[in-house]
Amino acid sequence: MVTRRGLLAAGAAGGAGLLVPAGSTAAGRTLAGTATLHAADIPKYVAPLRIPPAMPAVSSGPERDTYVIAVRQFRQQILPPSWPRTTVWGYGSTGHPGSFGYPAPSIVARVNHPVRVTWVNQLVDGRGDFLPHLLPVDPTLHWANPAGGNTDRDQHGHRDGDPRGYRGPVPQVVHLHGGHSAQESDGHSEAWFLPVARDLPSDFAVCGSAYDEFRSRFGERSSLRWAPGSATFEYANDQAPATLWYHDHTLGVTAQNVYAGPAGFYLLGGAGDLPDGVLPGPGPAHDDPPDARYHDIPLMIQDRSFTAGGDLLYPGGHSSPGTGSTIVVNGRTWPSLTVQRRRYRFRLLNGCNNRFLLLSVAAHATARPARPVLPIWQIGSDGGFLPEPVSHERVTLGPAQRADVIVDFTDVPAGTELYLVNEGPDWAYRGGRPGVDFPPADPRTTGQVLRFVVTEATGPDPSVPPEQLRLPAPPQLPAADRVRRLSLNERMSGPSGSMVMLLGTLDERGRGRPMRWSDPVTEQPTLGATEVWEVRNFTRLAHPIHLHQAQFEVLGRGHSGRVQPAAGERGRMDTVLAYPWEVTRIKAQFDLPGRYAWHCHLLEHEDNEMMRPLNVLPRGGAEAGGGGSLGTPPEAGTASTDVG
Repeated sequence: MVTRRGLLAAGAAGGAGLLVPAGSTAAGRTLAGTATLHAADIPKYVAPLRIPPAMPAVSSGPERDTYVIAVRQFRQQILPPSWPRTTVWGYGSTGHPGSFGYPAPSIVARVNHPVRVTWVNQLVDGRGDFLPHLLPVDPTLHWANPAGGNTDRDQHGHRDGDPRGYRGPVPQVVHLHGGHSAQESDGHSEAWFLPVARDLPSDFAVCGSAYDEFRSRFGERSSLRWAPGSATFEYANDQAPATLWYHDHTLGVTAQNVYAGPAGFYLLGGAGDLPDGVLPGPGPAHDDPPDARYHDIPLMIQDRSFTAGGDLLYPGGHSSPGTGSTIVVNGRTWPSLTVQRRRYRFRLLNGCNNRFLLLSVAAHATARPARPVLPIWQIGSDGGFLPEPVSHERVTLGPAQRADVIVDFTDVPAGTELYLVNEGPDWAYRGGRPGVDFPPADPRTTGQVLRFVVTEATGPDPSVPPEQLRLPAPPQLPAADRVRRLSLNERMSGPSGSMVMLLGTLDERGRGRPMRWSDPVTEQPTLGATEVWEVRNFTRLAHPIHLHQAQFEVLGRGHSGRVQPAAGERGRMDTVLAYPWEVTRIKAQFDLPGRYAWHCHLLEHEDNEMMRPLNVLPRGGAEAGGGGSLGTPPEAGTASTDVG
């Protein structure tokens, strides 16, 4: 067996490695011999949009649909044809080798019809040896830390001298983002598992500290045991139709794991949806013919940087994340989509690590300020339909947020070229207007997303114009049992003086009390409780705050938290933007017991301690932390600069 000491040689020998120092904070800073690909040199709109197909199932029956889905390493054409292929990771069906892709095929599910997925970590090479990470991993963070063995897993690790950081076998665990999932199927960050590889070091932990507990719980429910290198999750789908997504969620390395590629859509339809034909369709489904045409199209928008050889280039470190230099849609840089003169439904997902998107449809790709020429009609958000359609000139999406939208090309002359453009910033987002409060993204590169080429319709469009739609309003949540007052904080950390973002509670004077992942749990609602969370942002940045288990209502914003949310936020959400020096108020019901989490979905922040446990206690358990009776919150003070 290989030991911990042997990893330096083992890591150097296998896998597609990216030669970037761990903790690098500048795009393009690489080790000798690796050149950065300049995004402005990449031709745009030369490849068609790739539309992810439906994930093949092992079986479909009256009780559940069953899948076996692995993550593997492969090469894919992300840059334009004739340019180098890129080594990435992605999910696919183990019984269908051709299904693996970045992004992965979409899991197409039905409301109240369970889906059972066995997730398999197959990050091994053809010899059965583990593959090291494609990207630099900082082992000094509080992370999965397999090298620590069972005693020190899920703790801070140590450097071994390799400038790329940790080079051992890569842990994985999948989270269904937005899913109403039991704790053992939620993809808890400490329930990760390594691949089954012939050269696994004998002193490594092969799974996270929560894995055995959740394996046991799942076995009690289903009489099914998890095999080594895998975990089986079941999704009840007992929630409204919605556009969800699945991605890796391993403690302290989510940013690099997701950047490497493993993510896909989870499209939940069925009961509670609108009748067939009312909305544009069809979307991808099982057993579609190769020439199927879709009018309901998921769009995963991400930013990525590349080396001159086509490999992924990770653009930032944990304390100071950067953004990618290109825009990638459904796994291709700046693709083109031919649309007919009819209505289209787009499931927009901001799948970036930390880039905020401000999207509009414009006639000119580079003119700024962008002048929208078609409205974007939003009909749904993270958790399902809005109460009524909302017309936008520009849609704002933070990382992990989704918008279910309709764009009507009916009156656009055939031959017209239009562009989906982005005016979000190329660095940190604080809110405000592009060109006024911050410079918009570079219009030559990250300011462009997708080209539409309009053609004549080949048949009638039976869908209802978006302004005439009658949407099923989400049911109201019960009255709140309590108010929980929480904080987003920034503090200086370490001898380098880097800034660290932390979640926390409020002290008796209304000041932020920052906490880390390992600090005592403070968010512990009782089973069935409905709570109002008042999240005070004491930082200079906007943060997308995500709660596991719950789809919540946004109640208000602003200094008091009483400013009405935007019209596009009046449905159910699982990720909300908390703006600097404001109070963001949400209401959530916690109806599944167990261990969950809430965190910032800027992935580098999440990995660097901006995540806290969320434990739902059995009825009769003592509630804990950060709350108070319903009433007027205390006045906010200043942000604390010390954990204490």
